[in-house]
Amino acid sequence: MLVKTFGSAVYGVEAITIIVEVNVTEGLHTFIVGLPDNAVKESMQRVESAIKTNGFYMPRTKLIVNLAPAGIRKSGAAFDLPIALGVLAATDQIPGAAQLKDYVIMGELGLDGSTHSIKGALPIAIQARKDGFKGLILPRQNAREAAIVDGLPIFSFSHITEVIEFFRGGCSGLSDTSAADLPPSTPEDLDFTDVKGQEYIKRALEIAAAGGHNTLLIGAPGAGKTMLAKRFPTILPPLNMQEALETTKIHSVAGRLPQHSALISCRPFRSPHHTISGNALVGGGTIPQPGEISLAHNGVLFLDELPEFSRSVLEVMRQPMEDGKVTVSRAKMSVEFPASFMLLAAMNPCPCGYYNHPEKECNCLPGAVQKYLNKISGPLLDRIDLHVEVVPVPYAHLSATSAGESSSVIRTRVIAVRERQRRRYKKNITNAQLTTKMVREFCRIDPLGEKLLQDAMNRLHLSARAYDRILKVSRTIADLAGEEQVKPGHLAEAIQYRCLDRDSWGFV
Repeated sequence: MLVKTFGSAVYGVEAITIIVEVNVTEGLHTFIVGLPDNAVKESMQRVESAIKTNGFYMPRTKLIVNLAPAGIRKSGAAFDLPIALGVLAATDQIPGAAQLKDYVIMGELGLDGSTHSIKGALPIAIQARKDGFKGLILPRQNAREAAIVDGLPIFSFSHITEVIEFFRGGCSGLSDTSAADLPPSTPEDLDFTDVKGQEYIKRALEIAAAGGHNTLLIGAPGAGKTMLAKRFPTILPPLNMQEALETTKIHSVAGRLPQHSALISCRPFRSPHHTISGNALVGGGTIPQPGEISLAHNGVLFLDELPEFSRSVLEVMRQPMEDGKVTVSRAKMSVEFPASFMLLAAMNPCPCGYYNHPEKECNCLPGAVQKYLNKISGPLLDRIDLHVEVVPVPYAHLSATSAGESSSVIRTRVIAVRERQRRRYKKNITNAQLTTKMVREFCRIDPLGEKLLQDAMNRLHLSARAYDRILKVSRTIADLAGEEQVKPGHLAEAIQYRCLDRDSWGFV
């Protein structure tokens, strides 16, 4: 007897509906066809154990399982449940074979028939609703995540016997969880009030958050670079619903969504170690999975000790930083992952760490500072808008009892500036994303500002690539000041944040 059920396969951050055909006929042996990987091939062992353990029997005739479309590779153990139900229906052990076609069914089975969580429940639910199915059947652990999708009934179960009872009409399994009543995620207990002094750096990070600018912090060990970076997400605007769905889909596909959680409401903060490989950073694998830059989508990618990263690893970020997405190509497939993130990096100014230190002397050999800086390519530095020197905090500031501005106060100003940009450009982009044409239109400066910028370019020997960056940053500074026109004072402040473009920087 031939029975059809429906599952789903995830590619990139999207899902494709898969027809699971089970045919029990005369003959011997069991076959799974349709480009299954090893995890799918092994499913028959789990399915057989789950079926026998719960009082059913496994047919000893010829059993063929076809996963269509056959030209698409299938991976993972989530096809266990639709295969098991197909076997039971094909051997007339459960009723409702016709009803199986109304649902997308996914779930990994334990040997006792219990269901285990799967990856990509959110994109699977979105695709099931798009294809017009009556509902989605999946493990209990994934119910809250899938329930984000409106208009699709979610039926969750913790054991295969509950699913069987559902098709017999004795168990509803309907999940009443909805995205509206889920408690929002909360960030870690970090706040800018914890940071003593460093008002100049706080100002630079506020500008970065308001305009979406990539930022590099340069300073001696112990100056507070990492402490400041970890608090940076607390001043970013909250995710809107569209951004939250995009972020949740990526983490769901990667299997990084916390158990029993649903919608990610806090901007991601990813901080990979400097030994990370290129594939781990941008994504890859036989079946491509999201990398760190995609997991940081709509959030922050923090690279501490930037020169210690492999140069080849850093170079793979250049195109995603421009395009906001990354395409991973393999011989038989090509998938695209979103990768619109803010880069926040930190580094020592030299190998010993004390170049430009106000008290300690740098003991590096001549040329060592420039050699250390040259580990970061010019094209990558070209994509970083703010270069900020972090000076160690004096004792007087460390011992002060007065607290600085809280993250919530700074965040209020950042949100106001982001809203100002949205109204000005009539779309959801930041100043850092302005094209050359938009820079000429929205970052106009008066003759006095032109003279100031020209003098800065000549006297400080700033590179040509710094020109547009200065204009974009000055546009953000003007927005924070509530000014529609970019003034010389805004330009002067923006010029301060381009220290690495100066020809004299790094030569001792």
